[in-house]
Amino acid sequence: MSDFVMTHWPVTRFTETETETTTLAIAEETPVSFVFNSVPYAVMMASLQDLEDYAYGFSITERLVSHPSSIKAVRTEIGEDGVTLFLDIAGEDFRRLLQSRRAMTGRTGCGVCGSEDLKSLHTALPTVPAMPPIPLAAIRHAVNTLAGHQTLNAQVHMVHGAAWCAADGNLRMIREDVGRHNALDKLIGAGLRQNVCFSEGFCLITSRCSFEMVQKAILAGFSTLVAISAPTTRALRLAEQAGLTIVALARRSSQSLFTGTVR
Repeated sequence: MSDFVMTHWPVTRFTETETETTTLAIAEETPVSFVFNSVPYAVMMASLQDLEDYAYGFSITERLVSHPSSIKAVRTEIGEDGVTLFLDIAGEDFRRLLQSRRAMTGRTGCGVCGSEDLKSLHTALPTVPAMPPIPLAAIRHAVNTLAGHQTLNAQVHMVHGAAWCAADGNLRMIREDVGRHNALDKLIGAGLRQNVCFSEGFCLITSRCSFEMVQKAILAGFSTLVAISAPTTRALRLAEQAGLTIVALARRSSQSLFTGTVR
């Protein structure tokens, strides 16, 4: 699968003093089709690593299945035009999926694109687990060491990362993708498959803190979400309702607390 993740592309690089012909590693962006019980549901644009994690995370955070155990099997098929993920899911969840199908095609991991009406964006979310506040020193440690764990981004310089960090700030798990939602879905899927308790620590994302990212973090059971970029007001209101701590604009030199508490 690694051969499908990036391509070395010929480029001409210009500086003030010289012109150089070289190659650069470029991330692949490939259509990934989700098919549930033989019924097509959505086509997403994604990076082609950790696809089984993606299948689990997407299914949970899009609320297509009620529990990871509802996914009975995942099969990956690589075709000429892209990749298809065939998922076998429980009958009750499948019946609910058929009632809420979305026209969701070709977007890079958008979490609300394709929703048929505004009401579908206001479904009640659970309250996140109550946990001791994360030390600010742990958040700073995670932010400062994140780049060293982004192996794909080190080569292509443009993919997003989502990491699960322990309460001491050490990175325990990370996933990368061209889409920020995809990266988070892959992280969540990997944790679900390994029975990780996400509330014991925090989530660190390289992107902005949008409504969909907060919604996915809440559904996964995170109690704290740290974002490198800024949040939106809708994301913050959703976080306040669920009790999710938001630390954003998290850089090496400064971090901003928007909701909840840190220690």
